[in-house]
Amino acid sequence: MLGVDKDASAAAVKKAYYGMAKKFHPDTNKDPTAKEKFTEAQSAYELLTDPQKKAAWDQFGAAAFDQNGNPGPGAGAGGGNPFGGGFGGGNPFAGAGGFGGGGGGFGADFNFEDLFNTFAGGGGRRGRGGGRNPFQAEEVLVGDNIEVATSVSFMEAAKGVAKSITITPLTTCKTCSGNGLKAGAKRTECKTCGGTGTRVHMVSGGFQMASTCNACGGQGVTVARGSECKPCGGDGVVRERKTITVDIPGGIEDGMRLRLDREGDAAATGNAANPNARSTPGDLYVLVRVATDPKFSRSGSDVLYTATIPLTTALLGGEVKIPTLDGDVNVKIATGTGTGDKITLGGRGMKKLGARLGGSGDLKVEFKVQMPKYLSANQRTIIEMLADEFGDTSAKRIMNLNRT
Repeated sequence: MLGVDKDASAAAVKKAYYGMAKKFHPDTNKDPTAKEKFTEAQSAYELLTDPQKKAAWDQFGAAAFDQNGNPGPGAGAGGGNPFGGGFGGGNPFAGAGGFGGGGGGFGADFNFEDLFNTFAGGGGRRGRGGGRNPFQAEEVLVGDNIEVATSVSFMEAAKGVAKSITITPLTTCKTCSGNGLKAGAKRTECKTCGGTGTRVHMVSGGFQMASTCNACGGQGVTVARGSECKPCGGDGVVRERKTITVDIPGGIEDGMRLRLDREGDAAATGNAANPNARSTPGDLYVLVRVATDPKFSRSGSDVLYTATIPLTTALLGGEVKIPTLDGDVNVKIATGTGTGDKITLGGRGMKKLGARLGGSGDLKVEFKVQMPKYLSANQRTIIEMLADEFGDTSAKRIMNLNRT
């Protein structure tokens, strides 16, 4: 029924059973034959996990449990057909009562997915004080991530800068080395669950269901009152102020985050079932805020600048100084340059993030012609003469240059 080899390991049997149970549970599979297959899977699981029953089955087959036949040695315990339904023990997860539906359900503290996620690729990295996973090959306790913010100027964002940042992460307690106990103290097996980390409950139909032990939080061990390490309160970690240097790359944009591996909180190993399990700190995320600049703005890796030039330069052409991220440069102005005209200075923008891109963006300059609001008598005379020269009949004249 479970599709496992005769010599399959206990872990393989459990994995196969949970897969079948999830597939054929009558609350999730509406096929008329699902309930029967679900019951058969339960029976097969009980048989394969009971050494005496498995030995009898291997030797005599189904006849070992046939009350009308001649059971062989070791067929005793429980008697009857192992595929006949209910179990007295051996399978703490057995039961056909509804998952939250009629017939009582499994209670508010049971999560259907938690029952099966061990076999679906879950586990591996653990948060602080994570529950026990009896099927996980190696438990790794992982601390929480930390996020902080820092501000840089526009020029610092363009060039890159090293910033000193002060944080207060959780670090492993030096007094107890992270085990959460004072000198000489030890953890003891939880009396409520007998060290299993789970408690078995009876549900509708006489079946059993296991849930996390409330007394030990699923750890299977407890710490006597007063045995906790005082500096860390039994957590195995304490807050520690430290200053680190963060290299902010040139070209970074406002709102970007940098990740520094393993600079976050240490795992609270004092709350774990196995405080000596391998642990690793979380990560540090640095949110970078880039200040605005009075001269420049940006569009991606391109820097934008508006250059205001005199009217006469716009008319006659010339040369002006344009500020860049690397200092001023002289730029030639073509005759007749008007407001809105643009030029591009290649490679004078922001650095491009990423090794594949490399290089820098461009500096894009937009010109704005400065128009005088007030004219002296001499300036007006010259402009009116220029209007006459251009044949401009619509311009206002007040200097009476053509008076005879």
